[in-house]
Amino acid sequence: QVQLVESGGGLVQPGGSLRLSCAASGFTLDGYAIGWFRQAPGKEREEVSCTSSGSGRTVYADSVKGRFTFSADNAKKTVYLQMNSLKPEDTAVYSCAAGYGSACPLNLYEYNYWGQGTQVTVSS
Repeated sequence: QVQLVESGGGLVQPGGSLRLSCAASGFTLDGYAIGWFRQAPGKEREEVSCTSSGSGRTVYADSVKGRFTFSADNAKKTVYLQMNSLKPEDTAVYSCAAGYGSACPLNLYEYNYWGQGTQVTVSS
């Protein structure tokens, strides 16, 4: 069964850190661009980062640049999103997605697989 499973969400105080994990099963991440997305209540889904499989380069949203870092452990078929200096506006459900191809998809509809999401709440 092909799936992505996120974990690592939770409640954290402003300024704190969390590391989200996204584990793939049923397929290998090789050849897939990996995106992290978030969606807050009443807001549209926002792409937080995308890592292309060709160059390995990660592009971050301006809102998280310098605070969030993508990494991957191909042996474990798991990718991570390290989130530092968290702010209340980072509160959202975070999801990972995999899109086949070397480049990052131009829109979310081009992603082939999605995880179920994990809640991140930043609050004092």
